[in-house]
Order: sequence, then C-alpha cells, then structure tokens
Amino acid sequence: MGLLSGGAAEAGQGQAIPAGLLGPPRSRRLQPQGSAPRSWIPTMVLKVFFPSCCSSADSGLLIGRWIPEQNSAVILAVVHFPFIPFQVKQYLSEVQKVSQVDIVVLGTWCNNKQEKEENLGKFLDDLGTIFSHEPWLQISKEKGSKFWSCHTLSRQADTPTEDQVILVYYDQRKVMLSRLHPPEISLDNQPGVITAPDASKLAAVFDTVAKSEVLFMTDRYDDGPIKLTHWQSEGVEASIIVELAKQASVPVCMLLTGLLSLVSGLCKSRIFKFWPVSFIWSKLSTCEQVRYRLEHLRFVFSNQKAENQNQLMRKANIFVSLLVDVALGILLLSWLYRKNRIGQLADALIPVADHVARELQDLLQWLMGVPAGLKMNRALDQVLGRFFLYHIHLWISYIHLLSPFIEMILWYVGLSACLGLTVVLSILSDIFALLTFHIYCFYVYGARLYCLKIYGLSSLWRLFRGKKWNVLRQRVDSCSYDLDQLFIGTLLFTILLFLLPTTALYYLVFTLLRLLVVIVQGLIHLLVDLIDSLPLYSIGLRFCRSYRLAAGVKFRVLEQEEGRPLRLLMQINPLSYGSVVQTYRLPTYSCYPKDTWGSLYGRVEAGKAGNDHGNLYNQS
Repeated sequence: MGLLSGGAAEAGQGQAIPAGLLGPPRSRRLQPQGSAPRSWIPTMVLKVFFPSCCSSADSGLLIGRWIPEQNSAVILAVVHFPFIPFQVKQYLSEVQKVSQVDIVVLGTWCNNKQEKEENLGKFLDDLGTIFSHEPWLQISKEKGSKFWSCHTLSRQADTPTEDQVILVYYDQRKVMLSRLHPPEISLDNQPGVITAPDASKLAAVFDTVAKSEVLFMTDRYDDGPIKLTHWQSEGVEASIIVELAKQASVPVCMLLTGLLSLVSGLCKSRIFKFWPVSFIWSKLSTCEQVRYRLEHLRFVFSNQKAENQNQLMRKANIFVSLLVDVALGILLLSWLYRKNRIGQLADALIPVADHVARELQDLLQWLMGVPAGLKMNRALDQVLGRFFLYHIHLWISYIHLLSPFIEMILWYVGLSACLGLTVVLSILSDIFALLTFHIYCFYVYGARLYCLKIYGLSSLWRLFRGKKWNVLRQRVDSCSYDLDQLFIGTLLFTILLFLLPTTALYYLVFTLLRLLVVIVQGLIHLLVDLIDSLPLYSIGLRFCRSYRLAAGVKFRVLEQEEGRPLRLLMQINPLSYGSVVQTYRLPTYSCYPKDTWGSLYGRVEAGKAGNDHGNLYNQS
C-alpha cells in the first residue's frame, strides 16, 4: 500500500494522502527512525471504517460488514448494554434478510471516558467466544486522551496480534445519502488519483452503508431489546413529514394519472391520424412540446416506484423542470397582462409587418435593376421580380385580413403560459413560421428553379462528352448522339448557361433570408431544449448538498504515531457541475441534424436543400 511507503509515512497532520489507501495489503512494517532494521514479518494491513458519530458512543458491540477481499471492516453501529446475545443474533439475521448485506458482530467497542465502564473490559473480551468472528476487533478509546487503540484476536492466538491497523473515520450520514459515481480511470498511478480498482473498493463501502438503511430504523431511545448508536441516533430526519407527504401524494398521483391517461387517449384517437390533422400535428412545434410534456407528467405521477437511483433522479429532475417551466410561464403571464402589454404588442405587429414588406419590395426592385453592377438577363429578371412582388402583395393582404383578430390571438397565446414557458416559446416559433411563410415560398421557388437548371446543365454537359446517365444501373455510360441531338443540346446548354446567373442570384438572396429565419427559430428551440433538458434538481443538489453526488473520496491524516493505529478522515469529493449536467441531462424531443455543415453547404450549392425543408431547419 502506497501509504506505508517511506514518503507517505512522513505525511504531516491534515495532509491529503493518495486514494491508493484501499490498495492490496503489504507485508512491510513502519520502522521508527534511528532503530535497527527488523526482519520481514508477514503481516496484514487491516482497514477499519469507523463512523464518526459513534466515537462518543457508550461501550458495546461493533456490528457491520466484513469484506475479506479487501481485508476491511465497515462498522455500521454500536449495540449498547444491556442486551441478550441471542436477541442480537436474531435481530441481525432479520436485518440480513431485508438488506441483503452480511451484517455480523465484528468486535467490541470500549469507551473509557466514564469510570463505571472501566470494569467492562474483561466482559467485552469474553464476548469473542459468543460471537465467533475471524478476526475479532477490539477498539477502545483511552481515558482522558485522544489516542485510540485497536487490536485483533484470532482463534489460533489468544493474545492480540500486531497487524497494522488503519482506522478510517467516515461521516455515516453523508455516505448513506450520497451516490458514488464512477471516476475517470487513470493510466498512471499518480498520487491522489482514484484508479478503477480503488473505485470498485470504494463502491463496496458506499453500497454497504446505503443498503443497511433498515439497520438505522432502530436507535438507543427505542423500547425494544436492542439499542443502537448510528447516524440517526440524535433523531430521525423528518420521517413523520416524509410519511405524511407519501400518504397524501398517493390519491393525488392516482387522480392525475387518470386525467393524463384520458388526455393521452384523446391525442391518440383516430381523428388525429387523418391526413390534414396528422400533417399539422407533425409540423407544429407546439404539438410536439405538449406531447413531450404529457409524457413527462405521466412518468412523474405514475404509481410505479423508482427501480433504481437513476430513475429516481430522472423523476426529480423532470418534476423540478416542470415546476420551473410553469413558474416562468406564470411570470410571463403576469408581465403580459399588466399595463395592457397584449394590446401594445398587437398594435406594433402590423407596422412591423408593413416595414418588412417594404424592405422586401426594395430588395426585389434592386434585384430587378443592376444589382452590384452585374449584367442580368432582363426578361427573366423582370418575370421573377414581378412574380415575387405579387407574392409579397398577397402576404400583406393576408396580414391585414388577420389584423382584427391579432389581439385576441395574442390574448389566448398569453393564457397558454399557464402550461409553461416552453409551450409559449413553441407557439411563438409556430407564429413566426406562419408570418414568414412567404420567405419560405421564395426560398423553395428559387431552389427548385436553380436545381432544375443545374440538373439540365449537368445532363447536357454529359451529352457533349458522349456520355449519358443510365437510370437502371445508376451510373454514367458511353453513348453516341447524332447531329440533330448535338445541335439541340448545344442550344439548350447555351440558354441555360446564360440564364443561370440570374437564377443563382435570386436563389442566393432567398437562401440567405431563409437562413436568417431558421436561425431565429433555432435560437427559440435551443432555449426550449435548454429548459427541457437541464437537470435543475441535480444542479441544485450539487449546490446545496454537494456530498450527495460524489465523484470520489480523499483522506486526511489525523494521527500517525509509532505503535498506534493510523487514523484517517475520509472526505467526499463532489462531482463537478459539468459532470452533473452531462450525467443527468434529460433527453429532448428535437431531431438533431444528421448532416454536417459541409454536407449542407454541398446541398445548398446543388439546390437540393429546397427539396427537404427539415434538413435546412434542423441544421440551425
């Protein structure tokens, strides 16, 4: 064990030591300075994890778990006098059945701070014959001193052995409530870094304390025959409040589960599977967000108990995310309905739409002239410009037709804030998509026209080289053309080539406008995903009770003197905030893009992005 090496043996008080404390036992002893070297004696290093809450407990029996693979003993509680050995054995067997942990009597504890307990030493030594455990621990606290002594008895030897003992104090409450996360595996045996074998040994200690929860239901104030000292001996933490909350939550969860099942059944009815309704349901972000939140509510208020710690943390994160989402929505609702801000937004919407329409008209007028000094095909330029100007005129008429109903629409949108801020943001994204529908139409028209010309030019270019595209075999084959085919192909190629700059300019301008709209919608959806996926409960737990999310442990030397057990204090290293977010991040409903930015650029250059609106939208 690295702790027993020369460098670690000289560590001072309060100095951190490597996590290799839990490593395999060595057979070399510490040598006092200035003494003659001793011969090597095969010994074992015994590690005893002692709860700090039991350091002032009255004398009694030490109960816990023996881990033979690590040559370690994990003390869980102290049994006080008076007790009957048969009742202690019966009680421990019942605890073993419930906790599935091999809890036994490991030895005796003697606190010599009281005069009346000085005569218990001989009696405590005799208990080793009743509770046969190998080895038998004898831990005692010297009267009027801070020093401790720890010995082990073996059946083969009647006298205490001189095995090297390391006494590790741990906070039983923190270890009981914490969850040890697997640390990063270190390739080098660097001091202070927990490696994979050490992590598994630490997990055995943490699991022993966590699974022994039933043992902590009995304390020294109970009227039963067994009186224990452990981390809850000073009072059970809010057990009455927790039980009352559990009993009250059962009917509430049953009622909410029934209502959510009814709503989910209505959403899955056949009326939503017909073409117009199913198409709208799949395209609107609001419908997806509502369905996503319904699944969250059904998961949180289900009657099924969480099977493991991960599922419990997921439920807590979803529940806190829902509460924060609704709270932010109510704050937004109170802000909107104060000082008639709904009417102010409705009055400002029409002038903004008219301003956008004027800007688009000015842009089209610029394209119909000589944009940036480029020589355009005037006939095609005029046709495309008038075509898009007519669409802008239709869009302005569409907005002014809805102007009497805009305030009422915004009023109902504000009421939807009761469902959460994410629902309002999803509705805002859908409204923004409807208000910019004309820009999407411009983009699709320009992309289809540009793609048609690109395909025509590529096909005619193959004609010049005596090639053609084989549709059946999906490859380019050689082909012989006659004179008429070559003449017509040359005319078409020339026409398409000279019309391409005009089409490409319109396509470029409308693609940039479409990307601007998609960026705005992407920012809204990023905010929605942030609220949906951020593990707020885990982050709050890390901030308030950092020991609940443990990344590992560190040890501090309390006492190190020759002839006495080495006393260490085990402290929990909390998980970093980045690791908390990465570990407990909630999944979202968003379909992340499968294409990279390079592939998207290739699709835009070839005019294929207009064929799939989802690719360009998701890439934002």
